[in-house]
Amino acid sequence: MSRPTAPDIVGASCLSHDAALAVVRDDEIVYAAHSERFSRQKMDRYLCDGLLDDVEAHVRIPFEIAYYENQNLKRSRELFAGQYRRLLTTPGARSYLARFPLLRGRPVASHGHHFSHACGGYFTSTFRDASIVVIDGIGEWDTLTAWRASDRTIERVLTVRYPHSIGLFYSGFTDRCGFRPNEEEYIMMGLAAFGDDRYVDHIFDDFIADPRPDRLRFRRNLHRGIRDWRTDLTDIENIAASCQSVTERLLREVFQWVRTELPSKNLVYSGGVALNCVFNGMLAREGWFDNIWIMPEPGDAGSSLGAALAQRGEWVQWRGPYLGHDIGRGLNIDGALRSLVKGKVIGVAHGRAEFGPRALGNRSLLSDPRGPGAKEKVNRIKKRELFRPFAPIILEEHAPEYFEMPLQRVPYMQFVAKCRKPEAIPAVCHVDGTSRVQTLNAAQNASVHQLLNAFYQQTRCPLLLNTSLNIKGEPLVNSAEDARRFSELHGIEIF
Repeated sequence: MSRPTAPDIVGASCLSHDAALAVVRDDEIVYAAHSERFSRQKMDRYLCDGLLDDVEAHVRIPFEIAYYENQNLKRSRELFAGQYRRLLTTPGARSYLARFPLLRGRPVASHGHHFSHACGGYFTSTFRDASIVVIDGIGEWDTLTAWRASDRTIERVLTVRYPHSIGLFYSGFTDRCGFRPNEEEYIMMGLAAFGDDRYVDHIFDDFIADPRPDRLRFRRNLHRGIRDWRTDLTDIENIAASCQSVTERLLREVFQWVRTELPSKNLVYSGGVALNCVFNGMLAREGWFDNIWIMPEPGDAGSSLGAALAQRGEWVQWRGPYLGHDIGRGLNIDGALRSLVKGKVIGVAHGRAEFGPRALGNRSLLSDPRGPGAKEKVNRIKKRELFRPFAPIILEEHAPEYFEMPLQRVPYMQFVAKCRKPEAIPAVCHVDGTSRVQTLNAAQNASVHQLLNAFYQQTRCPLLLNTSLNIKGEPLVNSAEDARRFSELHGIEIF
């Protein structure tokens, strides 16, 4: 490794939701982790001592701090929106960061919310030219932006501002369906597969004034909630399906505009809406772009890394999402294999934790996907809704045999694919015949690949059910102590 030529940069995202810190040194991502994994408070908006201790073990002093948004600009929007309690109770970013001895006295630079998203995607990609799209609930004022990127220069070409927001639209319907907005949108997305989009016309009439991305307008401020919308409708599966359908139409308009107006066919997509894997699969199948890159953590936690990269202004080497806390032990492949072959649900907790919302093999629950009761067994352990889907992790070379792959490689569970053999792997095939696929090769994760390959050699099944090592409402297992506690409470052997 070459000697560092510039100070480390610590990127910080906090005081809103899902706080995180990242450390960048030259062209290397040294560390990135969520605060919730240490505090054990889901979507924790504050930093915590455990996270700071981990950062201190990885960062070189002196270092600089990059903050993920312009707080003064954000406060002007909060004032406009009447969010007086948040405005009065949220501390200033600089004074808040100075509460922590490690961060006190360090130079702090702030970067725009959407610019941090854009840089996080662009500078972790391999693209020298790119069309960048950022879509979320809300930044300071921006809710949707598009950017032209070429040779380190990122130029904004499209802006949609608050209160008009595709992200807030989806969150509003998440709330209307009885789930927690800004947290459980993925649950509504899973529920949508059980319904039909019979209320699309109602939603367009009631909410959409102009769907064109350069003129996008909603008829009401969705930030204030829509629980009063057509209260006579109680079939939430059809409401969810209709919202998903309208969202897909709006997003198609956005990406068709980008394809037409911007020169690059390399797409970088970021922001919380980029976690909608159902639309992502549709987008990939359309073939509008030659390459698509979605950072495994495209949401606000990922903007801790994005802010650091905005400050650095250079590409980093993306070596994978295993950037968090190191549990200090390897994977017991032989023990895990013996239990899986016997039909047991097992946990794996080894190496460094994933950065992002998906468990990708280092903090996972794994199970044989072939048995008729496998899905129900895992759902009982996780104490979650029975309608929610599970994802498969599959040897990359076997993926086309089981799924209609939207892309050759989908290593981060970001794209939904049609299942070719639903009867063979019922535990990982959703009610609509799709799966959120994770392909795996040895370069991504050597030990999990070895386990999966060994399972294939014994069973001729090249995939496993892979879900997060947690129960509903809790963050993923992070430390060895978390793993021990989970095993004792839920009777799951962890390897």
